[in-house]
Amino acid sequence: MNKLMGFLELKESSLPTVPLKEYRTGCDLSNNYLWTVRTAVYRGDDLNLPRKVGVSADEAKEFAEEIKQRLGQNGIVFVYPYFIAEKSGTLEVSNNRIVIEAVEGDLWNLVTYHDKDVTYIYKEDNIEIDGDSVFLKEAERSEINYWANRVKGIFRDDILEGKSVLLEWSYAINTNANKERLCEPYLVFYEARTL
Repeated sequence: MNKLMGFLELKESSLPTVPLKEYRTGCDLSNNYLWTVRTAVYRGDDLNLPRKVGVSADEAKEFAEEIKQRLGQNGIVFVYPYFIAEKSGTLEVSNNRIVIEAVEGDLWNLVTYHDKDVTYIYKEDNIEIDGDSVFLKEAERSEINYWANRVKGIFRDDILEGKSVLLEWSYAINTNANKERLCEPYLVFYEARTL
């Protein structure tokens, strides 16, 4: 499963996800919010694709149009309202284990800068913890584990083939165009792929 399939699978799943929508020319984006623009390709390398995060509606539209032209028939552009990430991480789900990695703030702190506050590895009834064991509250760990078990059902065929499913998540806070917080943090998934 590549990034595009992961976006689409997440959108159709019962997992809590960002309100992802395909960008189409002339798409109306509210000036009341900042926007995130993500891209996916139908074939080929789908790592490090162009994106814009936390930009105005006008900048998001301009960037989305530019990328749409560049991708042509080989890809798709998605938009969703920007959010502040309180905590982020990855969730790897396989047949016999669940791995949660977490970092303060944005996911790029983990995947780009290799910062990590904690890793939890669940195997059967055992848990291994590397890092700050209380970084994620018990309720947060329980919530992520709940969805990890749902992932096993949603991606059952891939997992039965011996693959792992890797998801990206954050405890997100919605904001307005001035980055003022509009809600309490909530769990959201925004990318999935098989390994």
